[in-house]
Amino acid sequence: MTKFDLRGEDCIKGMARLTNESVDLVVTSPPYNLGIEYRQYADRQDRQSYLNWCAKWSAQIGRILRSEGSFFLNVGSAPSNPMLPHQIVIELTSASDGFLLQNTIHWIKSISIDANRNDPHLDLLSAPPSRDPGEADAKRQVRVEAAVKTHGHFKPINSKRFLNDCHECIFHFTKTARVELDRLAIGVPYQDKSNIGRWSHTSGSDLRCRGNTWFIPYQTIQSREKERPHPATFPVQLAEWCIKLHGASRVKTMLDPFLGIGNSAVAAQRCGVKRFIGFEIDEVYLGEAKRRLKALQCHHPAQA
Repeated sequence: MTKFDLRGEDCIKGMARLTNESVDLVVTSPPYNLGIEYRQYADRQDRQSYLNWCAKWSAQIGRILRSEGSFFLNVGSAPSNPMLPHQIVIELTSASDGFLLQNTIHWIKSISIDANRNDPHLDLLSAPPSRDPGEADAKRQVRVEAAVKTHGHFKPINSKRFLNDCHECIFHFTKTARVELDRLAIGVPYQDKSNIGRWSHTSGSDLRCRGNTWFIPYQTIQSREKERPHPATFPVQLAEWCIKLHGASRVKTMLDPFLGIGNSAVAAQRCGVKRFIGFEIDEVYLGEAKRRLKALQCHHPAQA
């Protein structure tokens, strides 16, 4: 049963009241300072003021995060402002007691695959060519259509200079850069099954590390106001994968200082996190987060 503590207040003030090293996992996505129209927050500061603000809330996270905890920070950019995520990383790691960057994950929101008849690796219905000389590739029934297939969603831009931005970063910070992860909790099967027997590290299991490229598309909606009343959210699955990667059984307390409409809270409930703390300054977003959790508890009382 997940115990929720959702607070309608500024996260810096709220986190200041939490005790040292009391949180196992932080999964969050702050405003990006790109001019997004939030209800309460002004998303247009000068760059240095914004970075100074990031230093303040990240310092609180550093204080309350346990030594073996993980901090997953989702940050996006604009094509005309590509350095922002990296400047945030520098800000968060430059202090003497700052975070260490342990992993960088690329969240792919949309991708186009140019299927090639000569590349069986692009055919999801067949295995790739074998590296086992005893197995003839000709026996592998390869079916690949020569066509471009697109998956996912992105926000198109009208520009002669920039490409559509189809991905964001998820930075995995820790205090030591030595935090062990449950990599196979979000693992994927081997495409070439001969790898299972060839590599000793598999221990006979058909599961490998997913890697640092995550394709997670948004769920299609018809009305933002009714279905996703927030201008900038990450999918619930993104937060779920962060929880599972850190190790869901190790998470007693999880925090999202920028709760929004509660996608991270929904993920915490689905993963069985014992306690979840969230801060949100907008009463409408906070109300929506509470409504969604209540609805989830009604539909899945065993998870409540």
